[in-house]
Amino acid sequence: MSEAEKKVLLAAPRGYCAGVDRAVETVEKALDKYGAPVYVRKEIVHNRYVVDTLAERGAIFVDKTEEVPAGAHLVFSAHGVSPAVHRSAETLNLRTLDATCPLVTKVHNEVKRFVRDGYQILFIGHEGHEEVEGTMGEAPNDTHLIDGLEGVDKLPAFLEEQPLVWLSQTTLSVDETMQIAHALKRRFPHLQDPPSDDICYATQNRQVAVKAISERCDLMIVVGSQNSSNSKRLVDVALESGVGAAYLVDFADQIDEAWFEGVSTVGVTSGASVPEILVRDVLELLAQHEFTSVEQITTASEKIVFSLPRDLRPARS
Repeated sequence: MSEAEKKVLLAAPRGYCAGVDRAVETVEKALDKYGAPVYVRKEIVHNRYVVDTLAERGAIFVDKTEEVPAGAHLVFSAHGVSPAVHRSAETLNLRTLDATCPLVTKVHNEVKRFVRDGYQILFIGHEGHEEVEGTMGEAPNDTHLIDGLEGVDKLPAFLEEQPLVWLSQTTLSVDETMQIAHALKRRFPHLQDPPSDDICYATQNRQVAVKAISERCDLMIVVGSQNSSNSKRLVDVALESGVGAAYLVDFADQIDEAWFEGVSTVGVTSGASVPEILVRDVLELLAQHEFTSVEQITTASEKIVFSLPRDLRPARS
């Protein structure tokens, strides 16, 4: 196969979304303003490179609020936390900075509003994910997790007599979520839809971009970490859209040269928590294997920006 026949289709949008950009900058600005160490509950975003880079600057990542010394600065991750975590931080007199994505906060507010109005909530998401734990923590006795289609039949019968609304994690596969929602409506015909899309704009845009190039690709490389929900969904979407093979890698050096056998067109994209430098590294490696022609396919333009937590915003002159 000649060099001229080998091609890369680069999906756009890809990489950082507004919520991730805000979260990462929150830790960076906190380190600039307060100095190291600044503590972060869980990973600020689900990306190994980002976490390691911030750790080198003096961020300390902890699993539990109780691990943070009293009075220290603590950043809550982009995935959000439950009211119980907020109370724990207050008890320890921690100086908190909330880097929760505003689109996750929107779902938190929906949970609170619907429970206040007497609803039981059917929450579509992945068990154990920080966003799910934080969101369901707003009303643990009134929210019921559905993790996959098989979860629909496991819901308790008493819900058939209750006012119901379904909500979801923000980083799911759009198609899979709608399949689950339709199955829920078959069991609970009175189930109410969310007031607006819970799956965030960036998750949806990245999935649409992958669909747009998948039919033209023999291989799809998704840059992202294994614990990144939205990155893993991009692999799923690529495979469902006709790509012969799709792989998730943190770094270019994880790419196996055997993947290129018989391949003429490689698709490349990245999850919403992935800095562009990691994509560039993948493109450089592909060029070394004669995939030198790169065509970017753009399906949407993203201009959303979220402001930093108030304590980190520049002072008004």
